[in-house]
Amino acid sequence: MTEILWEPSGDGRSRIEQFGRWLADQGIVDAADYADMWSWSVENLDDFWSALWRWADLPADGDGTVALAEASMPGARWFPDVRLNYAEAMLAMPGRGDDDTVLVAASHSRPDVELSAAQLRDQVARARAGLLRAGVQPRDRVAAYSPNIPETLVLLLAAASIGAVFSSCAPEFGTQSVVDRWQQIEPTVLLTVDGYGYGTKSIDRRDEVEQIRAALPSVRAHVWLPYLADDAPPPAGAVTWADFTATSGPLEFDRLPFDWPLYVLFSSGTTGLPKPIVHGHGGITVEHVKSLALHHDLGPADRFFWFSTTGWMMWNLLISGLSVGATIVMFDGHPAPPDDSGAPDVTLLWRMAERLGITYFGTSAPFLLQCRKAGIVPREMADLSAVRGVGSTGAPLPGEGFRWVYEAVSDTAQLSSVSGGTDICAAFVGASPTVPVYAGEMSCRMLGCAVEAFDDQHQAVIGSLGELVITQPMPSMPVGFWGDEDGSRYRAAYFEDIPGVWRHGDWITISEIGTCTITGRSDATLNRGGVRLGTSEFYSVVEALPVVTDSLVVHLEDDEGGAGQLMLFVTLSEGRELDDGLRREIAGALRSKLSPRHVPDQMHQLQTLPRTLSGKKLEVPVKKILQGVPIDQAAAPGALADPSALDPFVNLLR
Repeated sequence: MTEILWEPSGDGRSRIEQFGRWLADQGIVDAADYADMWSWSVENLDDFWSALWRWADLPADGDGTVALAEASMPGARWFPDVRLNYAEAMLAMPGRGDDDTVLVAASHSRPDVELSAAQLRDQVARARAGLLRAGVQPRDRVAAYSPNIPETLVLLLAAASIGAVFSSCAPEFGTQSVVDRWQQIEPTVLLTVDGYGYGTKSIDRRDEVEQIRAALPSVRAHVWLPYLADDAPPPAGAVTWADFTATSGPLEFDRLPFDWPLYVLFSSGTTGLPKPIVHGHGGITVEHVKSLALHHDLGPADRFFWFSTTGWMMWNLLISGLSVGATIVMFDGHPAPPDDSGAPDVTLLWRMAERLGITYFGTSAPFLLQCRKAGIVPREMADLSAVRGVGSTGAPLPGEGFRWVYEAVSDTAQLSSVSGGTDICAAFVGASPTVPVYAGEMSCRMLGCAVEAFDDQHQAVIGSLGELVITQPMPSMPVGFWGDEDGSRYRAAYFEDIPGVWRHGDWITISEIGTCTITGRSDATLNRGGVRLGTSEFYSVVEALPVVTDSLVVHLEDDEGGAGQLMLFVTLSEGRELDDGLRREIAGALRSKLSPRHVPDQMHQLQTLPRTLSGKKLEVPVKKILQGVPIDQAAAPGALADPSALDPFVNLLR
């Protein structure tokens, strides 16, 4: 039996229950429960999205009666008779008055910043005027090398109001990572910061800014934000943010076709140039409103936080909290800075949750597991009574992570473990206020998301491991890739393996009751004796051991059909060695909690393991290196948090 950790109140107050009553009152559908509503939403896509459009009452011109004019994948056409602007939808901030605080920003670089609705609109109007003075036109690209701070948000909304296309990179990205991204889209305006604070460290980025600016000849206007040091002088030819926004102008919004480009997000680029994924004004607006209002149950009474940098799509989702009237909480800094002893202080964000009155606390699965391993009980060190939702993403959260949240954080908050991706800037599977939370499982498939698990014959299966696919279009699927005029790169990325079906690249199991379990990337599968083993369950066992701080596992197949080599790499707590006793302990844990097939053939201790800039493990590049692929062909150094982390695998191969 699946372990239930949280159950819906059934009081009918959630926004998805309100939506359900509205659907019934309008004579559209009378769904008996969430499963019934989900089935209707994917079997009747046009009706569902048209109904959501009417219910959300977004500012727009035109008629939203026809939601899905063309259902092909790729090539779906959404809301052909609608014109809207993402920035206008965000700044409508339903249920909020001019003097209400709608943005709170905490930082390691400066004191908290709070903005009211009126102040936020004024700042956007000023930035919009600055862009127009700089000659920015619709479809021009506006880029920000800046952290999760109000100025980055303001520039995004200002660019969107004009119809310009936004892109951001977090300032911890190295020069090559940024240049690899922005040389593809050729920005005309560039916002940069001088540096940032990270815990107790001050990180100066002026040299990187100079190199990035020199590599982007398309830039006509360079805007300088002295963020680390107020008196940091601007580079030659740059205008300060204060001067750029000194003069206001009318806050106007160009209402644009539904698929007009809003921003470009980039894939991690581990095996080549990062893919420039273009998202549209309309698709992002309706998908985020659906997710935040119906699945996360957010509204004007909420303070919505999700730890993210501007290089991760969760930042884009956080910003969209404005669309449902929530106050968004931004944080720039180290989520677990070293304490006086040098150990990570994982209490910082929990204490911030109390201080800022956060009602929805979003983070990553690795952070929650780090807190569990540290043995902290957040609700004993901070008043978390206001927190009614906890969000987890970035990696599968195992059952012990779920249980820890309910034991140590809150026994009443709903835990939403969600999975999606940069590709759609949203989630495919997650939670609903009307569905229980089960240990180690994502509660449901999201409304309007036709998620299936496909077997080797491309047939949908229930209760068995399969390839995660999307069989019907979603509004937030990319408009395309920037510069991909014939759409060939876009088709190859998602639709080449199974024509007409989106293949996402994850293993998923969908249960009889509709819960979902993702067990890792399908291209990183551990195939032992014909049995597929997901990597996430492997990591949950190994990293539960107190001395293991990180782990990575790959399987090297035997060309002659043998069992191959299962190789485990670990980093350990300071002073610990991978001796025979620890090897036996790891093997025993894997044998007893998973199966004898999971016991590695080799174990190796390393100082650090390779991860992308967004923190994802790099199983596939490591496997390629161990199979003899040159390191520069296996992974792009600019995509790695620490490119030197791949060197030990080259040495091991030798």
